[in-house]
Amino acid sequence: MDISSDVWNQVALEASQLYFTEDGKSPFANTSIEKLPDKVILHIFSYLSHLEICRMAMVCRRWRTIAYDTKLWKNVSLRPEVSGLHVGSLEQLLQMISVRFSASLRYIELPIELITHTVLHELASKCPNLTHMLLDFSTAMQLHDFSEMQAFPAKLRYMCICLSEVIFMEGFMRKIYNFINGLEVLHLIGTYEKGEEEEEEIYEVINVHKLKSATPNLRVINLYGINFIDDSHIDAFSSNCIQLECLAVNYCSKVTGSTLKPLLARSKQLKCLLMNGTDLKSEYVMQAEWDKCSVQELDISGTDLSTECLVDLLTRIPTLRFLSAGQINGFNDSVLKAWAESGSPKSLVALDIDSSDNISDEALGRFITRYGAQLQACVLSGMTHITDQLWMTILPILVNVKIIVMGTTERLIGNIHVDQLMDTIGSSCPALERLELRWDPENLRFSDKSQKAIDMLRVKCLKLRCLVLSDGRYYETVKANFERADRTTVVRTTTSCRVSAYHVLSNYNDLIFN
Repeated sequence: MDISSDVWNQVALEASQLYFTEDGKSPFANTSIEKLPDKVILHIFSYLSHLEICRMAMVCRRWRTIAYDTKLWKNVSLRPEVSGLHVGSLEQLLQMISVRFSASLRYIELPIELITHTVLHELASKCPNLTHMLLDFSTAMQLHDFSEMQAFPAKLRYMCICLSEVIFMEGFMRKIYNFINGLEVLHLIGTYEKGEEEEEEIYEVINVHKLKSATPNLRVINLYGINFIDDSHIDAFSSNCIQLECLAVNYCSKVTGSTLKPLLARSKQLKCLLMNGTDLKSEYVMQAEWDKCSVQELDISGTDLSTECLVDLLTRIPTLRFLSAGQINGFNDSVLKAWAESGSPKSLVALDIDSSDNISDEALGRFITRYGAQLQACVLSGMTHITDQLWMTILPILVNVKIIVMGTTERLIGNIHVDQLMDTIGSSCPALERLELRWDPENLRFSDKSQKAIDMLRVKCLKLRCLVLSDGRYYETVKANFERADRTTVVRTTTSCRVSAYHVLSNYNDLIFN
């Protein structure tokens, strides 16, 4: 909306009357930050990282006292490689635990060099409210000596262990088994992302069969990218963890699904099952009693399940609300049609079929027309035949969508008219929170009037917190537009950020690990 110069003059006049006295001086002229109360400065500091807080502590004695207030040290990362604070020595850390962390500490991340029995003793005795802990052994070549360890934080509800490829953890784990029976969320993070080209001997560096006996109260288990995890380990957890709600074994390539049937039979509360990048066998999946299970959220992306298996699976799960089934050759129009005709997608709120080249745009259009109004997440990326033409048709149907991912990194023969897309998204999807356009910048066509379409998106989608684009001229245009409106953190590039449908998972907050 254009504002006339008369209106701007009136605003300026009122501002001058508000902020300046009759003699032309500001009523705040003699005000400085030193006059702010301690509690106000403490609140300002709460928005800073711990690295920045430590810098503020060097300004003056007063700021040092405020910066080291335990209220600012509830969640602490001591891993500098992931934006955490660097601690130079164990003595410095022990002093911080005693003076700075104390009873306020709720969450801590420790790198291998700081994981010693002395540190763990101090955390156990000085930080009684510590409930979340991450122990990073991923870069370890050898462990510290834990033979004298007698204490460990006993109120943990969340624990994440980043495993090493070659260091056996059992000596350490034996010392903590008696302290972790209250765990509700467990992450064991493997080394999948290292991408070793040469095949090396695989070591079972942690004894899952003993671990499951020590953690009977687990609700969420995330086994990510661990090269030795197989179906027997899933069977072990399911035999002891009767409260299991969410099981994630993404990128555990030895998982075939052979224990799916007993898993579903035992875990009556299991609602979320994530098996992206596993070696699922169709015959094992079809043997499971999906029609009697409680599973509502399923990720089978990157598997080799057959068309027959997919039809059988999707038509038997009664209340599926989340499906991620991208990169599966067997997922085609017949699967989508059978699933729709069965009525099973009636509860669906999230659909991710990234890189499903065997699904036609006609079939997708029919499915979205029928179920699109209930979707909160829609990921139709990685397919060259899904262009702006289909999106322009289905966007007005996606009235409740919060997450959209569109486009492919492959160069297209035709072009994408992004101004029309932005305008339609802005007018059709007011609840949108995350949007990603993966198209190559060379395929994006926009005019000199593109600012109007970007304005429409920014003004209409007030909940938008993440807009991801490929780096290029259009990215710079959109980024500048949002920065002028003081929304500097919204626009990002595909090299540093990816949008996922996982945000709508019921246990999303429990599944986050760093």
